[in-house]
Amino acid sequence: MNPWNYRPVSHATRAFAWAVMTPLALALSPMAAATTPVSGERVIGPSTPVDDYMLNDGASLIAKDATIDYVVARSSSTFSMNGGTINATGSHNGINLMAGSSTAVSGGASVKADLYGIRLGRAGDTGASATVSDSHVQGGSGAAYVSSASTLTVLRSELVGEGSSAAVDLFGSGKLSAQDSVLTGGGAGMRLFGDTTGGVADVTLVGSRVEGLTGPAIAVGNASLPALTANIVVGPGSSLVGGDDVLLQVVGGSTANMRVDASQLVGDVVAEAGSTANLTLENQASLTGRLQNVAGLTLNSQARWNMVEDSQVGSLAMNGGSVRFGEPGQYQRLTLGTLSGSGTFIMDADFANGQTDFLEVGTATGSHTLQVGSSGNEPSEQNSLRLVHAGAGDASFSLLNGPVDLGAFSYELEQRGNDWFLDGSRKVISPGTAASLALFNTAPTVWYGELSTLRTRMGELRLDERKSGGWIRTYGNKFNATPASGASYSQVQQGVSLGADAPLPIGDGQWLAGVLAGYSSSDLDVARGASATVKSYYFGLYATWLDAASGYYFDGVVKLNRFDNSTEVNLSDGKRSEGDFNNNGVGASLEFGRNIPLRGGYFIEPYTQWSVVSIQGASYSLDNGLRVKGSDTRSLLGKAGATVGRNFDLGDGQVAQPYVRLAYAHEFATNNEAKVNGHQFDSDLSGSRGELGVGVAVSLAERWQVHADFDYSNGERIEQPWGANLGLHYSW
Repeated sequence: MNPWNYRPVSHATRAFAWAVMTPLALALSPMAAATTPVSGERVIGPSTPVDDYMLNDGASLIAKDATIDYVVARSSSTFSMNGGTINATGSHNGINLMAGSSTAVSGGASVKADLYGIRLGRAGDTGASATVSDSHVQGGSGAAYVSSASTLTVLRSELVGEGSSAAVDLFGSGKLSAQDSVLTGGGAGMRLFGDTTGGVADVTLVGSRVEGLTGPAIAVGNASLPALTANIVVGPGSSLVGGDDVLLQVVGGSTANMRVDASQLVGDVVAEAGSTANLTLENQASLTGRLQNVAGLTLNSQARWNMVEDSQVGSLAMNGGSVRFGEPGQYQRLTLGTLSGSGTFIMDADFANGQTDFLEVGTATGSHTLQVGSSGNEPSEQNSLRLVHAGAGDASFSLLNGPVDLGAFSYELEQRGNDWFLDGSRKVISPGTAASLALFNTAPTVWYGELSTLRTRMGELRLDERKSGGWIRTYGNKFNATPASGASYSQVQQGVSLGADAPLPIGDGQWLAGVLAGYSSSDLDVARGASATVKSYYFGLYATWLDAASGYYFDGVVKLNRFDNSTEVNLSDGKRSEGDFNNNGVGASLEFGRNIPLRGGYFIEPYTQWSVVSIQGASYSLDNGLRVKGSDTRSLLGKAGATVGRNFDLGDGQVAQPYVRLAYAHEFATNNEAKVNGHQFDSDLSGSRGELGVGVAVSLAERWQVHADFDYSNGERIEQPWGANLGLHYSW
């Protein structure tokens, strides 16, 4: 089987023969004798007749926008080409540099030849050097031939190998550096050959593209030549493209060490039996493709290898890198001889059919994480799935971002001997489930946060002598809830209410009736990165009765709500899922109490408040497939408490009334339920809690009043760490 997809013997042998025979051929060739010799320094330009040149030892030829057939440079000579063209036909290279000579091609120059565009020769340990800047080099045998000990530097230029040739043929300890350039070969993009001198070849690419139109991007070694060791750096912004989808191919017992830095490559790295390939990815570099017979893979600093099929690697060293096992549903297997360091394996598992990606290691050390794909769909079975096996070593494996989210629950990882399983029996409520339950639970606390006692909504009405008026109130609350389901969440609410009222023509002016409206927004923080938002719009009617003689009062409110609910969930595999729904609610509150004056301006005001709320149920789905259905949410809340305060006469009709309020509250509703993927959860907030409030109401003038109120409560299912509101009342 031919690993190159071209004829390696003919091309490689011809290239090797050039390295040995060219000095002798130049000395004997009658064509060589016909060239124009150059001694010392000579300058040619656009008006110089077309010619070919032989630079004697130590000579210098400077060409500016000149047209040349070809150039041969002997030892210690230099050739400078700025602009212009070289078009070498027949058995000639465009620029043929012998050992110790150098050339600089720049300024948009074009070099074309039937053989090599540029050929760098050597004698013993001495090579030649060439720098190509902002120019084009093309050849039938290749754009450039770089012998052992020679150096080619390519800057912002294009090198093209015609036919089945490569853009560059490099031998032994030759060196190539390309920056912001394109190297294209009709066969391979670049071929690296060993020779009798030994040595290590060096290739560095920065912002450059190497492409083989019908062969690999980079080919290392040949069965007809000595083995080679090559160090290849694919630097930032570079790319390798193989016409046969091979980025790097190693044959002939050769060794290739390739380092990819901050570049994204797509293709295969292939080493034949007896040859060695070592690959390092770093600085967020990525490779998507096959690794065939690769001896060592190193993944550093957020680098990633994306597998495309079952693979084997001799050793894998991780330092903050990751391996992705193909696309979801492909279920691939990775076999490693050794594993070390710390990194992440991105995998998928399916309880429904028992399939999973699988990692098998001979000897594993270090600390590694598994990122297993999440899904909102419910597993049909919950058997254990084996993800990792290590024959030996002390490695540890854990789940990245915690338990894996699959349907309504999240599943944990369990070690059993040398194996790690995703255990169907070790499950907790998933973030998607927790966020959905929180959305259904939070509507009552939203409703109650918008409501308040008579005092905190309108200030102290007794101070305004029952006049018509209007009021506005801004408020904020925080609730920490622990429903029966265990899906805890915190809620931060902020909003504004406003209203207006007037005395009714009945009851000797002791009755007021009014309307209220408002808006609130609640942000929910759920465990493990899930969040939700509830936007509430409401309208209500209220009536109050106050008997100035006895101090008895009554306050009744009916309120309608429209809730816009949305949730965002950070899943265990790093993805996000979203869902939203709308529903309505209606509720009523009745408060009854009595103001009892005491000596010195003090007063005590016992009261009881009863509220009932019903929130419409809803069905919706998250975009990852999680299905949620909530029944109507109901609340029946009873309170009993007392307010103690004192009136201070500030003069000029101004009165300040500070107060403290204590209350006992109990939630009676116990049957609020929701289903997630068919699993039923009891999410009620039933139980008792104590409440503490402090505030002050101030009559600033005949018509203006302000009040401020601060609240705290704590109980079995719900805590309110803080609540605050500030209101303004105006009488007309």
